[in-house]
Amino acid sequence: MESTARDSSAPASSSPAQAMINWDLAASTASRLASAGPTLGTAEINDAVDSLRSLADASVPHVHEITGLEAARDLRDSTVLVVDRANWAKANTQSFAVMLKPAMEKMLESRRGTVSPAAASVSGAITGSQLGAVLAFLSSKVLGQYDPFAALAEGSKAPAGGRLLLVAPNIVSVERELNVTPEDFRLWVCLHEQTHRVQFAAAPWLRHHMLSEIDNLSGHLLGNVDSLMERASAAARSLKDRSATGNTPGRGAILDLLQNPEEKASLSHLTAVMSLLEGHANVVMDAVDASIVPSVKTIRQRFTDRGKDRGVLEKFIRSLLGLDAKMRQYSDGAKFVRAVVDVAGMEGFNRVWESADNLPTEPEIHEPKLWVDRMGL
Repeated sequence: MESTARDSSAPASSSPAQAMINWDLAASTASRLASAGPTLGTAEINDAVDSLRSLADASVPHVHEITGLEAARDLRDSTVLVVDRANWAKANTQSFAVMLKPAMEKMLESRRGTVSPAAASVSGAITGSQLGAVLAFLSSKVLGQYDPFAALAEGSKAPAGGRLLLVAPNIVSVERELNVTPEDFRLWVCLHEQTHRVQFAAAPWLRHHMLSEIDNLSGHLLGNVDSLMERASAAARSLKDRSATGNTPGRGAILDLLQNPEEKASLSHLTAVMSLLEGHANVVMDAVDASIVPSVKTIRQRFTDRGKDRGVLEKFIRSLLGLDAKMRQYSDGAKFVRAVVDVAGMEGFNRVWESADNLPTEPEIHEPKLWVDRMGL
């Protein structure tokens, strides 16, 4: 399926620090390993692209009505792109490059003179190919993604607010698998993804706040690079043991690498923010009734049941990457949003978008009354 994401053709970065991960190799590896998705004729491809564009636009007024956020009234600081799997992966290498650049620059500075250019190049190629393999796996799972960092990538032509990516092959594949009405399912997906776009438009400070927190967390990880491989091996062994007994890590084996209090505090904050964003988007989806998406009950039921049929290998990879933890974020965050709205209404809840100080902590996500009391609602 052809992509309309033309601005994803820019190189991820050319700085010395970014050479530590070969982003171009990551993108090309993902493109090579990712399956193309369902077979569609030219007319079907064009229909899917046009349909998703139209439904993405149609979903915004519904998000505005449900959330009460004025940012949804006139979204112009970002763009919507319909992409294939390869271009989704390439777009993500650019975002990863933006997110990891500060941490890698710090690590490069701390190791200046101890790592030769040749060794850095070899290491960058290995890391790039590994990241590409991960992105290839993920490229067949993601239905849509709001990327708030796109404009910050070197050479990017994305608008200041970033871009919303709708992965057409995956949306078509899932709607066929579930045997649901395509137009209904596509609108349902767009409602969730457009909510993320509205969140960042309503809280323009959130983009750089998250970058700062990601820099903090990745800085801890990369700063402890001497023990990283040893800790990664231990995490992999732990995952194998827990998989054998039917138990799974709380946040994914990769995140088991975090050990000291600073690392755990950084992860806790990011977990709370992501739970808020994902939970809020799910609440918006759940507020949609048959007057908006006629077959919404069927879609919800079949989409939920779909997760029960994953194979052993996919379950292993999802656990390793922490993807099941992401699903728990949807649930935990949605419970938080509903609990706050029940007490303070949507207007009271929307105070969360006013400043970073108003973001919930991880304990508050699990006990919403703590946040309500702190906000004086």
